[in-house]
This record gives sequence, structure tokens and C-alpha cells, in this order.
Amino acid sequence: MPGLLSMLRGGALGIGVTSCLVNILALTGSLFMLQVYDRVIPSRSLPTLIGLMGIVVTLFAFQWLLDLTRSLLLGQVGRTVDERFAGRAFSLIALSASRKPKQDAGVQSIRDIDTVRGFLSGPGPGALFDLPWMPFYLAFCFLFHTWIGVTAATGALILTGLACLAECKSREPIRKTAILLAERMAFADAVRHNSEVVVAMGFATMLSTRWASLNQRHLDSHQHSATLVNTLSTLSRSARMLLQSAVLAVGAVLVIRQEATGGIMIASSILVSRALAPIELAIAHWRGFAAARQAWARLNHEAPEVDDAERDVELPAPRGSLSVTNLHLGAPGSKTPIIRGLSFDAYAGEAVGIVGPSASGKSSLARGIVGLWPAFAGDVRLDKASLGQWSRTALGRHIGYLPQDVALFDGTIAENIARFDANAPSDLIIAAARAAGVYDMIVGLPLGFDTEIGERGSILSAGQRQRIGLARALYADPFLVVLDEPNSNLDAEGELALSRAIESVRSRQGVVLVIAHRATALAGIDKVLVLEGGRTKAFGPAQAVVNTAPGSMAVSGSFVRLLRAGGELSS
Repeated sequence: MPGLLSMLRGGALGIGVTSCLVNILALTGSLFMLQVYDRVIPSRSLPTLIGLMGIVVTLFAFQWLLDLTRSLLLGQVGRTVDERFAGRAFSLIALSASRKPKQDAGVQSIRDIDTVRGFLSGPGPGALFDLPWMPFYLAFCFLFHTWIGVTAATGALILTGLACLAECKSREPIRKTAILLAERMAFADAVRHNSEVVVAMGFATMLSTRWASLNQRHLDSHQHSATLVNTLSTLSRSARMLLQSAVLAVGAVLVIRQEATGGIMIASSILVSRALAPIELAIAHWRGFAAARQAWARLNHEAPEVDDAERDVELPAPRGSLSVTNLHLGAPGSKTPIIRGLSFDAYAGEAVGIVGPSASGKSSLARGIVGLWPAFAGDVRLDKASLGQWSRTALGRHIGYLPQDVALFDGTIAENIARFDANAPSDLIIAAARAAGVYDMIVGLPLGFDTEIGERGSILSAGQRQRIGLARALYADPFLVVLDEPNSNLDAEGELALSRAIESVRSRQGVVLVIAHRATALAGIDKVLVLEGGRTKAFGPAQAVVNTAPGSMAVSGSFVRLLRAGGELSS
């Protein structure tokens, strides 16, 4: 971070220095006009004119070069801002499941980065750097004549007032427009992701009404802010042109009264135009400036540094136990616990089945155990070390997680199984596919492991996505494997492969947690945890829980017979 701040400060210093030279060289036109009218024309000296032209061409060439340098420096500052925040913005998206639910989480930060970078790469910042030089030009006007300086200063006050008005009036409309844009894009993205349901059940027309409403509100807000800024921009441009004519008129009066020369009259008109141009340009780009400022504020607020640095002491891979102690857990941003005071232990080579009625907290518990949801109180530990003692990346290597909604990414099957590790060994990818019982299915495809599966695995069936998700969870033999409804889309062959996968984790001394309603997913488990209302109803060896748990589980008789029957676990 200190190096980055130094880079930004260095960029600002370089821009300031080039702005200084650019604004000094901007006097070239006025001074050339002064010399032409006061020296060349009265003396009728062509050599003097040629000499002056050579000097002017050289100075304007330097001005162009410095102006280009300033633009390139501003572009580099914009790139630095992008590099600073891009990783954080992506982390907001990647870690959104473990943070307070928020519409368009992370995506808005990426848009904000584009807004700031786009503004810095445009002409707006140059105008802001030129603004402090306005008194310098006004001082030259006063040197020409007091009344020329007074006229120019009056115009400067008028345009400065318009700039302040633009700031006061545009801030809230631009903020509202940004919010409405985010809502509109979030709705469009949701419709795109659920287009199959929309088309199949024919409610696209109804959704289009909602879209039209969102779009209309955005357009109204955008038009309001654009009209406001454009009105002030055109007014400032007209005021500057009028002021330039007024200075010319004042200069003409002074020439008539023989208090100034014709060169001073023309030069002062050009000088005033140059002095006030940055204000006009700033007002014209005020909407971009206000949007960039609000985007910058959001970036600093919404995209803090993500702590995923490697720890000073890297812990060994867990090999012994999973321990959950007095765990209180709720959704990020919520103060209401879903899991209340839950405790249990699982040891190497054990499989634990987690059952209970809907909304009893099973999936919430899974999210807490793999570190997605931070605990309100209590601990989740691997080999007696809390999850926070690993970096997120290091912890991920020891965890395999298959959520209810299997999320695959646009890429190849091999990339998805290998968790997009570019250096993943082929033997580990194949071993994971075999462990999940999906190897034969993959090699049966025309391109095998190199098959592109499309966005969210669109070319695969639900069962195929679930089995590839299982292979990803088993990749590189993680110690803890958490499977949430792993057989919800599986056929008989897939369920058999799932049972073998669970057994393979047990045989290599890993820990498996299986959340399921269908009993076939719980074949071969050692312990059962029964949840009800976020609390432990029963926990212990499978047979003991079946014999002691109240309700229909006890009435059903032997838990083993229930598993073999493949029936539904009752709540």
C-alpha cells in the first residue's frame, strides 16, 4: 500500500508540473498577438514576423508535447486505480456468499472502477488542474489594464458561481441515477439467468412491464441530471463568449481613449478566453466528475482490502478431527441466529449424516463449517485450530464443498474439476473424476476433459453438473468434505457412485458431512446429527440415534433398513 500511495503522489506531482508548464506556454498566443499588433504592423518588418512565428511554432510544439504527457500521466493514474481496486472488486464478488447480501455486490465496484478510470482518461481532470491557474491569467489582465482585469474577474466570479451551482444541483440526481442503473442491470441479469423458467411458463410479458418501469425511472433520472448539467454547461459557454466580447469592447474603449494599444485589446480578449476556459470545461464535464467522485467514495467504502495473505506460520494439513463447539450462526448481515449452541465432533475416517426438517439449519450449518458464514459465537476447528488461522486460499485446499445449487463456470470440465488451477496435474484431475464415478461419462464425450461446458455448465444435465461438482469437491483429497443434498439430481448409478465416493473419503481418513433427505445418500455413515430449529435434537452413532430419536425415525425401526430401502428421511 505505501508503494501504491507513493506512485499516486508521484503521478499527481508530474501532472501538476506539466500543468504548470502548459499554462505558462498558453500565454504564447496572447503575447504573439500583442507583438504582431504593437511591433510587426507598425514597423512593417517581415523578418520580425518570421522570427516570432518560429518562436511561436516551437512553443506550441512544446505545449502539445506537455499536454500529451499530462494526458498519458492521467491515463496511468487511472490504470493504477484500476490495479488497486480490481482485485478487491473481484473479491467482493467471489466472497459475496460470506458477506451481507447486497444487490449487485461487487459488480457495482467494477463499474465504479471503469467510471473513475474513464474520467481520469478524459479531458475533465486536465480542466481541474488548470483551474488554479486562473488567478495567474487574471493577474496578466490587470497588468494590461485595471479595467480589463476587473471585467475578467467579474466574469470569473460568474462562471465560478455556475460551477458551484452545478456541484450543488447535480450531486443527488447523479447519485440517484447510479442507483437506478444498478437496479436495472441487476434485474436484467436475473432474467437472463432464469430465462428457461421465463420462457417455459410464459411470463416474459409480465416481466417486461417491470423492466419498462425500471428503465423509465432510470431514463427520467438520467435525463434530469443531463438536462441540469447541459443547461449550466451551455450557459457557461455563452457567458464566456459574451465576456470575451465584453473585454474586447472595454479594450476598444481604452484604445479610443489612448490608454491601451490595439495589441493589448486583442491579446487581453484571447487571454480572458484562456483563463475562463477551464471553468467552462469543468462545468461541461461536471457530471463525469461527480460520478467519478461518488464512484471513488464507494470504492473506498465497499471494496476494502481483503485479508487473504499467507500467514507467517503455515499450519500443516489437518488430519485428525473436526470440532464444532457452541456454534451460534446466522446469515451475514443478520442478527438472528439460525444455529444455536450447536456442538459435535467428527474424527478422521468418519462420515456424519446431518438430517432434520426443512428450515432446521442444515445448509446454514454447512456454510458455517466450511467458513462461508462467520460465527456469531463459538468455534469451528480442524485439528484444534480455528478456521481463521488459515488464509482463505490455504483453507480451501483442505475443504471439499458441494452446495445444493451446483455452480460450474464457463470453461472445460478439467478446469472446473481442478478449481481452475492452471498447474493442476492431470493425475489429480483424473483421480477426482474416478472418485466421483464420473470418469466414464467424461471420456465418453467427444472432447472428454477438454469439453467446454458453457456458462453455469449449460450443456450438461443437472445430474452431470452435480457429479462434476462432486469431483471438484474431491479434487486433491481434501480432509473435510461437506456434501449438501449430493443426490438430489442423481439416478441409481449416480447414487451408487456417491456411496463409493463417501467410502473412499473414509478409507483415506478424511471426514465427510452429508446433508440429505433421501436416505440413500446416507449409506455407510457412522454418526447422525439430527437438527430441529437450529439446535441439536440428537447426535451419536447412527444405530443409537435411530433407536433413541423421537418421532418417525424411531418408529421406522432399524436405521439400516431405512437406508437400504432408499426411502425419505422423515422430519
